[in-house]
Amino acid sequence: MTEKPGSGQDGYHVAIAFVVVLFFLWGMANNLNDILIAQFKKAFVLSDFGTSFVQQVFYFGYFLFSLPAALLMQGRGYRIAIMTGLGCYGAGALLFYPAAEFGRYEFFLVALFIIAGGLAFLETAANPLMTEIGDPAGAARRLNWAQVANPIGTLSGILIGKYFILSGKTLDPTDPTLSEAAKTLFYRNEILSVRGPYITLGLFVLCLAMLAAFIRFPPVQHHGSGEGKRNSLYGLFRKPRLRFAVIAQFFYVGAQVAVWSYTIRYAEANAHMTEASGANALLISLILFACGRFCGTSLMVRFAPNTILQFFAAASLLLTLGSSALSGHAGLYCLVLASFFLSIQFPTIFALGVEGLGQERRLGGSLMIMAIIGGAVLTGFMGHVSDFMGIRLAMLVPSLSFAVVLAFALYIKRSEARSIP
Repeated sequence: MTEKPGSGQDGYHVAIAFVVVLFFLWGMANNLNDILIAQFKKAFVLSDFGTSFVQQVFYFGYFLFSLPAALLMQGRGYRIAIMTGLGCYGAGALLFYPAAEFGRYEFFLVALFIIAGGLAFLETAANPLMTEIGDPAGAARRLNWAQVANPIGTLSGILIGKYFILSGKTLDPTDPTLSEAAKTLFYRNEILSVRGPYITLGLFVLCLAMLAAFIRFPPVQHHGSGEGKRNSLYGLFRKPRLRFAVIAQFFYVGAQVAVWSYTIRYAEANAHMTEASGANALLISLILFACGRFCGTSLMVRFAPNTILQFFAAASLLLTLGSSALSGHAGLYCLVLASFFLSIQFPTIFALGVEGLGQERRLGGSLMIMAIIGGAVLTGFMGHVSDFMGIRLAMLVPSLSFAVVLAFALYIKRSEARSIP
């Protein structure tokens, strides 16, 4: 089935709707990880750093597969890239069944790595697609509106995790009244609880992969030889705007993943709340994230996207500093409220970074997706800090990251001011 060219959004409404569903699906996958971190910490008796391998492996998969995804998309089109991504996503989710049966943490990490590889294909295709269809001047606003489905997916992931994975039960391994058989049964049940949601998700995603075969996507214009593509990729690194955007995206994703990964842990350790209450705090964070996406995107009708990015990055910086400085519920309130201001940062950085790249937009976008490895690096680093210095001081890691995003926004402001005659 060949892809027919079109203009603007004409003839591609079904494809656009399908891509919006993809934003929902990777939002769900990303935030199910936050539930897995809490669940695996209990089921496998892990340290904070040990649980961070969930995110480290996941975002390392993004890093490794983003560039191959861009090259496949450039060579074979959006449909093949999306079907490949959905296939990997579905297969990785189904691998949770044997991982749970064997009861091995490393097997779950392999499954998460495969899911992440699939998501790298989906994000590498979907983000540039939404910036290319329509008026280039409205790319940031259009991508933000498409990504409204993302926080809805994140909310769904947390709700699924809260009601179908987290048991709310705890076990003290030092309790002398508990037999080894009782402990083994507890850990076994906690591990098996992850099977059902992931098997259901995997089957659904594989059905979508088959459906994608019948959807007409916009064509990808082929240009240049293989050597030309490599030279184009190298040349992108010399563009300061894109280079700074990749750095900002690295730190933003690292901050977002770190904040959400350790919200439950922060609620338990700093606000002395239960696991279920910590999950509620994370759920409220994601509701605020969704509200922030609606509000921030709506404001882009009146204000430049970069102006909103400056304000939201500054607010995130101050609130995460508050979560580090304040104890008890006050610190948790700051941490939860910060999610409102996380909302528009990823798509806005993405759109600003690829602005003006023309046909190099897809390769530039793949570099931006590779920057998602920040979720692995900074979450692991934050876990180390938390283990040795406490969860409150660990919150300085996302604070410093939002300072980098703010610096990027100010750089764009200065660059645009210099370009005005």
